Amino acid sequence: MARIAGVDLPKNKRGEIGLTYIYGIGRSTAQYILDKAGIDLNKKVHQWDDEELNSIRNIITNELKVEGQLRSEVQMSIKRLLDIACYRGLRHRKGLPVRGQRTRTNSRTRKGKRKTVAGKKKAPKKPSQPSAVKKTVDAVIA
Repeated sequence: MARIAGVDLPKNKRGEIGLTYIYGIGRSTAQYILDKAGIDLNKKVHQWDDEELNSIRNIITNELKVEGQLRSEVQMSIKRLLDIACYRGLRHRKGLPVRGQRTRTNSRTRKGKRKTVAGKKKAPKKPSQPSAVKKTVDAVIA
């Protein structure tokens, strides 16, 4: 089993797909890495020899930020936004969508489960004017 950047790559997948299991490496970056290392994109991970594995490791460590290093950089960027209290930082702090999505409906991923708010209760009906006038008239006559 190939282990790169602290991640065990699946051995029965193509190299291009297997590299995407590393946080920070997508399909295009995986293709770039394999092209630079001179490895066929369709070659399975378990078919890589030690020399190919070392060349992939070197390319990743020298040219890319992946896994923990990338995660910490993303967290530092979010923390910076929170510290300067810009609009995006405030949205992060409140747990709302940051990139302008609507919040009246949807955005359940950021807001969490629905918190139901009770509807407004109807006030009891006031007596209508004609009956109130009739009672007053009856009191005057008596």
